[in-house]
Amino acid sequence: MVGRSANPGAADGAAVRVLHVDDDPAFLDLTATYLERIDGAFEVRSETSVGDALDALESAPIDCVVSDYDMPETDGLTFLQRARDRGVDVPFVLFTGKGSEEIASEALSVGATDYIQKRGGNDQYEVLANRVRNAVDQHRSRAALAASQERLSRFIDQSPLGTIEYDADFRIVRVNPAAEEILGYDESDLLGG
Repeated sequence: MVGRSANPGAADGAAVRVLHVDDDPAFLDLTATYLERIDGAFEVRSETSVGDALDALESAPIDCVVSDYDMPETDGLTFLQRARDRGVDVPFVLFTGKGSEEIASEALSVGATDYIQKRGGNDQYEVLANRVRNAVDQHRSRAALAASQERLSRFIDQSPLGTIEYDADFRIVRVNPAAEEILGYDESDLLGG
C-alpha cells in the first residue's frame, strides 16, 4: 500500500517486513524461523486467513507479501486482487504447493511479483529469501527513483532559472515557466522544436 508500506528508500540493511499468509500454522512457523535465520533483516508476520492478512496490510507497514495459493476461504490470486483493490502496492510472492505452469502464468499476469513452488528440503527457504529480498530491493529502488524524479521536477518548475528539457533527439519535451518568460513563448509553442 502506498501509505502503509515501509520506507521505500530504506538502505539495504533496513528491516524487511514480510507478511506470510498460509492456512497451515506449523508451516507458517517453520517458514518464519528459516527466513529470519537466513536474513537477519527479515521480520515475518504470519496470518492464517486472508481477512486477517488484509487487516494486517492496513494496520502495519509491510514490504512484501508471501502467500499460499490454495486456502479454505479463497485462493492466493483472489487475495492478491483484493489487496491491490485496497491500494496495496508491495511485492507479492505466491509460495505454493499447488504447482502448475497455468497457475504461475496466471499469477504473474494478475500482478504477482514472483511464483515459487513449495518443495521438500530447506533449499526452498533460501530461494524464497533471495526472491523476497530481490523483490523488495527492486521495489524500494523504483520508489526512490520516482521520488527523486518528482523532487527534480518540482525543482525545475519552481526554479527562477530558465530550463529546457530535451529528449535523445534534441527535441524540446519540457519548458519551465522561467524559460517561457525569458523566451517569450508558451511551452506548447516550443514542444517538439
